[in-house]
Amino acid sequence: MLPTQPSPPIGFDDFMKVDIRVGEIVAAEPFPEARKPAIKLVIDFGEGIGRKKSSAQITRHYAPEALIGRQVLAVVNFPPRQIGKFMSEVLTLGVPDADGEVVLIGPGHAVPRGGRLF
Repeated sequence: MLPTQPSPPIGFDDFMKVDIRVGEIVAAEPFPEARKPAIKLVIDFGEGIGRKKSSAQITRHYAPEALIGRQVLAVVNFPPRQIGKFMSEVLTLGVPDADGEVVLIGPGHAVPRGGRLF
């Protein structure tokens, strides 16, 4: 269930600890072994960060082949998380639609890979 109230306030320094970067999806494939339907992603964040893997529960709105080349935002400084036999290295960001299905977040125009959200 989604929270209906905003979270408690945090300081700007706390926000800056969350490293959110733009990356380009360079590979995507179904992840049938996941508990909930998901897609395995490889996201290229450019020099310095490189390519990282992510598992995203986005099967309602996206087909793997249609994701290639799409820019998305992801948290790149969370610890990796084991999902079945897959190690997810970044948290790909999205918001729920009216049915609770994830819609990816990305820039409205092409931007350089690795750009940080401020």
